[in-house]
Amino acid sequence: MTPNHTADPRRTGRGSRRARTAAAAAGGLLAALLAAHPAAATPDPGDLSPGAGAPRSAAPPAGRVLPPGGIPGQDEIVHSPNITPLANIPRAFPNDINTDLAFQGRYAYAGNYGGFTIYDIADPKAPKTVSTVLCPGGQNDISVHGDLLFLSTDSSRSDDSCNSVSQPATEKSSWEGIKIFDIKDKKNPRYIKSVETACGSHTHTLVPNGRDIFVYVASYSPNEAFPDCRPPHDGISVVKVPRKAPTRAAVVGFPVLFPDGGNPGAPTNPGVSKTTGCHDITVLPSKRLAAGACMGDGILFDIRDPERPRVIDRVQDNTNFAFWHSATFNEKADKVVFTDELGGGGGATCNEATGPNRGANGIYDITGRGDHRKLAFRSYFKIPRHQADTENCVAHNGSLVPAAGRDIMVQAWYQGGVSVWDFTDSAEPREIGYFERGPLGSDALSFGGSWSAYYYNGHVYSNDIAKGLDVLRIDDRRTDSAARVRLDRLNVQTQPVYR
Repeated sequence: MTPNHTADPRRTGRGSRRARTAAAAAGGLLAALLAAHPAAATPDPGDLSPGAGAPRSAAPPAGRVLPPGGIPGQDEIVHSPNITPLANIPRAFPNDINTDLAFQGRYAYAGNYGGFTIYDIADPKAPKTVSTVLCPGGQNDISVHGDLLFLSTDSSRSDDSCNSVSQPATEKSSWEGIKIFDIKDKKNPRYIKSVETACGSHTHTLVPNGRDIFVYVASYSPNEAFPDCRPPHDGISVVKVPRKAPTRAAVVGFPVLFPDGGNPGAPTNPGVSKTTGCHDITVLPSKRLAAGACMGDGILFDIRDPERPRVIDRVQDNTNFAFWHSATFNEKADKVVFTDELGGGGGATCNEATGPNRGANGIYDITGRGDHRKLAFRSYFKIPRHQADTENCVAHNGSLVPAAGRDIMVQAWYQGGVSVWDFTDSAEPREIGYFERGPLGSDALSFGGSWSAYYYNGHVYSNDIAKGLDVLRIDDRRTDSAARVRLDRLNVQTQPVYR
């Protein structure tokens, strides 16, 4: 999700911190989105009201196959024949937005603007809530490593505690950054450390490295009115966390990734976001590579020295991409899928009028070797199922399905649901399965749908903004081999070695 704020170059001290757009602006924002779906619109999720939650039941949702060209009825569940819904757990925070997911052993960790929830998923057909931690601070992007859990805070808070409240950016006491919890006792997580970072932490990525864990903190803003986020916010914060002494975590650097300032955006490139930071970074430690989705730019960089990542190649798409949002490598590391979050996640951009290329994934081959590696564009992929004008829908968070010999992803598309798609032929990607619900509302644009959909140890887990945690099974010969791949941990932005 792209928030409506901006970033200051390298300030980490307590000073000006941005304020969120007032909730009263929501009506005007939604009206504008419905009227014209602008390419660079960036609604703040705090300004959008998530739809009503599902009934409090973990019973498997029923569903039907969607006829070609059809749009399901309000809240109706539909899915392809090769997708089986197994369970649904309503969101733990009834009035807040569900966000990202992480996994470790038998547990799933679900972020929410209000905090996070730990689920026991030993039986995927009957997940159980282990604990819920109230710790507001959008968007609470989440990851885990050993006994540590990391949360991103990207909103102006009164302090770094879990009792903080939102406050204007002009308040000198405002705080935002990374929070660290001890989760050895899953029923009683303990908040042990905070690290303030420049322009907050919209997302973060863990880079394990021997005795330390490095955290790449991505922050940005397309709105230059906020004093601590003004360009040139041209890099990322790097936080070093000693494994045996996590309370000594601290910022150790701010590597500049865009010495030339990056994509200038509009009006030079109409409809494209100006690069004032990165939205998300995915690392592939086994190959010492990373891919960054950075607003108006996509980058490939070398992380052999994790404290000093170095850009190898950079690409732009000023024709169809509005906002480079996230990245996923295939297993061989010879392809990268970049997503475009057209409309900031709040727009109805999966309708027929928007077309198949805008708000889509961009598939790039990695060619060459070493410092001569290049990102070569091959094709776009967008779900082929048109959504209603009342449904926010665009490419969002997904992960590989580790099927032998194939490049397959499962991916969230907000109210476009969950898509399973094959990009083995990077020039001819295609959807092979899906799960979705009908519109949350029929009269006005509502904010909801799957924020993150990830494959973990034989099942798909989707964190639906309004409806909670969905568990799905893929029944397809093309993905059968993936069920034999077992991981002890999955932070999707830290891609594992699957075999």
